[in-house]
Amino acid sequence: MSTLQNSLQQIIDKHYPDSNVEVTLTRTTPEHGDFATNVAMQLTKLVGKNPREIAEDVAVSLRQHKDIAVVEIAGPGFINIRITDAALLAMLSSEPTQSLVGKKILVEYSDPNPFKPLHAGHLYTTLVGDSIARLVQQAGAETIRLNFGGDVGRHVGISMWAIIRSLGGENLHALDSILEQDRPTWLGQRYVEGTTAFEVDEKAKAEIIEINKKVYALHDSNDHDSDFAKIYWTCRDWSYTYFDKLYNELGVVPFDRYIPESEVTPLGLATVKEQLASGVYAQSDGAVVFLGEPFGLHTRVFINSEGLPTYEAKDVGLSLTKWQDYHFDSSIIITANEQMQYMQTVLKSIEQFAPEPANRTIHLTHGVVKLQGGVKMSSRKGNIVSAMDIINEARAAGAASGIAANESTVMAAIKYAFLKQRMGGDIIYDPQESISMAGNSGPYLQYAHARARSILQKSSLTAAQLKDIDASERALAIKISEYNEVVVRAQIEYMPHHICTYLYELTQTFNRFYENEQVIGSEREAVRCSLLDIYANTLKQGLGLLGIDAPERM
Repeated sequence: MSTLQNSLQQIIDKHYPDSNVEVTLTRTTPEHGDFATNVAMQLTKLVGKNPREIAEDVAVSLRQHKDIAVVEIAGPGFINIRITDAALLAMLSSEPTQSLVGKKILVEYSDPNPFKPLHAGHLYTTLVGDSIARLVQQAGAETIRLNFGGDVGRHVGISMWAIIRSLGGENLHALDSILEQDRPTWLGQRYVEGTTAFEVDEKAKAEIIEINKKVYALHDSNDHDSDFAKIYWTCRDWSYTYFDKLYNELGVVPFDRYIPESEVTPLGLATVKEQLASGVYAQSDGAVVFLGEPFGLHTRVFINSEGLPTYEAKDVGLSLTKWQDYHFDSSIIITANEQMQYMQTVLKSIEQFAPEPANRTIHLTHGVVKLQGGVKMSSRKGNIVSAMDIINEARAAGAASGIAANESTVMAAIKYAFLKQRMGGDIIYDPQESISMAGNSGPYLQYAHARARSILQKSSLTAAQLKDIDASERALAIKISEYNEVVVRAQIEYMPHHICTYLYELTQTFNRFYENEQVIGSEREAVRCSLLDIYANTLKQGLGLLGIDAPERM
């Protein structure tokens, strides 16, 4: 479509050189052709001519184009275009435009905190981040996958207080009794206990504040030898081991780098103190804050009254670390919607002294993830929907259905259920719906691919070169030809749901074709098998961008 759009743009620029109108082509319904444009209506006010008259002038030139079969004028001045079969078939062998060649793009996602449960929101950011990274990499960008996690901060102090209390003191050997499969749950329970104590017990709160300082101090001194440090490092490793195991189960592309908060905290703290002297930050009741109100934002604390850095200061350190280490063209960050205003304020503060990393950062957000009929997550209260809850519910639904007997299908169910929804709104995960073979689901698309491969295996004919196609074949070819445009749109908007919507529509178009037309044994078997092979390859490529396997058989 880009070639045709460029040709139309050249015609407009030639006929109306001073109009500065940007031509757009859209897909249209079969009865109106293949593509349509409203450029004549855009031009009418600029050139003072009737839009149909403009459309007729443009149509004369379009009809000379070798790739155009029919040009018709409709309504007030729409230009409907039907391309030649040869042009259509050429589109099937083209690749999506690699618009990001030469660009370096960081994609930061997942971001679970050690010492805390990994909840369904982390699962969502892991899967959508993996797909977005695949999209920008497919567009030709040097893609660097980053994972940022809070291994220091109040939540760690809370957990360490409860861990030491549970062990009966700084008793490292007591950790040996906790089985590996129980460690994530055990750590989550300690976090809930510590949070409760922090909120209701003043003595415990004071102890937690001191332990929090102790955690920062062990990083400052690089302490790995004290009993306290050994407990800390052991439990931190438990978390990271669990995260790696989960990522492996999910089949996401491995991260290029884990960046713990402890690594960037010193830079963030030093920078905030330095910029305090420069007037970017201000003192307030013993704390250091950024006054966001002059920028239409709100005030946030970057160093608390105890002299400890907050999340905000750590994000300053993270942003500057990314810039120093990568000098990126874009840095994509994926978080929950509730972090939107927080991140706006942090980036606005960074913009005052380091505008490049701030202005090159793209913040994408998503809603709350719930199980069907579930409650909103709160890790501090212990009533979270964990990542494993989602996975186990999908496994149980698959086992109950008698259909999904392998992990590939379970993961397809979860990934597609998350990715098919436009990022931004809340996500209600329905395990039974996600695993169904009868609806808009990941397993259904896997089955569609396997079914196409099965049909192809039944043919003994050599695939024929696609030169001529009939009306039914053309309808399928037209839908296949949309793939590149959809991929580019998903890349530009960082929205994988466009891929999901297209793949489901593509399978529906094929189903209509297959219901009405014979493939194996027909006079056009070789041609139709060639088209079917392109269809299956398109499905596989699209599923790959979603991180979903495309099995040969099911």
